[in-house]
Amino acid sequence: MTDALKNNKPRTLDVISVTLPHASKKTLLADYISLTKPEITFLVTLSALAGFILASSGNIDGWTLFWTLLGIPLVSAGGAALNHVSEIDFDATMKRTAARPLPSGRILPEHARYFGYGLIVLGLSVLCPLANPLTGVLAAVSVSLYLYVYTPLKRITPYNTLVGTIPGALPALGGWTAATGGFGPGGWAIFAVLLFWQMPHFMALAWMYRKDYQRAGYRMWTIGDEEGNLTSALMIGFSILMILSSLAPAALSLTGPIYLAGAILLAFWFAFPVIHFSKTRSVQDAKKVLMATVYYIPLLLLLIIADRFSGF
Repeated sequence: MTDALKNNKPRTLDVISVTLPHASKKTLLADYISLTKPEITFLVTLSALAGFILASSGNIDGWTLFWTLLGIPLVSAGGAALNHVSEIDFDATMKRTAARPLPSGRILPEHARYFGYGLIVLGLSVLCPLANPLTGVLAAVSVSLYLYVYTPLKRITPYNTLVGTIPGALPALGGWTAATGGFGPGGWAIFAVLLFWQMPHFMALAWMYRKDYQRAGYRMWTIGDEEGNLTSALMIGFSILMILSSLAPAALSLTGPIYLAGAILLAFWFAFPVIHFSKTRSVQDAKKVLMATVYYIPLLLLLIIADRFSGF
């Protein structure tokens, strides 16, 4: 951490003094939204929804669902904003992140910090009294692991990727606990799906930007894996675990034939780009794996919803 960050003064102070007065409200709003990592927050919301619906055997409690889908994304968004603050110097060295609001100087780090903590407090204030206290605890654990364990480990060990899967999967379990008030086999099943799903996602991203990660000093398994053997093996291994976990809800009789048939078809669809990457090791095919991971969770959620309301 630089002296500038310790003093809460950005290195790009001269840029900020010039650009901020001329920044439009629309641009500033877009920058604050980008601090929340909306793509990740969206997937977090979907995973929580999947856990909630999977747990709802009878009528769905609409208000509890509403507060759950409000509180969990707020906590996730706040954690994302604080992650931007903690990695400002490293983002500045990477081509794909140098234009972000903080390293480019469009938003002050202290403003982003207040914004992040405010979102987390607001999210927890919603979850604990209005959704379920246990869900609130899980959200707090998730954001704490993300900020104070996973983020520092990214510069220490490549095992940071495995650690990072835990906070990424907890929102799905939080959706289950919000609906049931406790843990259960189904909750751990959807947690496992999200846990294993993140590894192909992370490995594809790390392969695509391995030079950027190396430049920033991040420790990733893709760095030094010139032939891509380890990257490919991890993708395949965790994809298999994800697919097996996706069949668990059917094995536990939480879902019916529509989900089971769809999950099997989805497994074949997901396996295709992973296997293709294992043969080519190309950046283009890694991008296809990444896109498959992005679509997988929404498609799995649609299967859960279709099965839940099919009447079978």
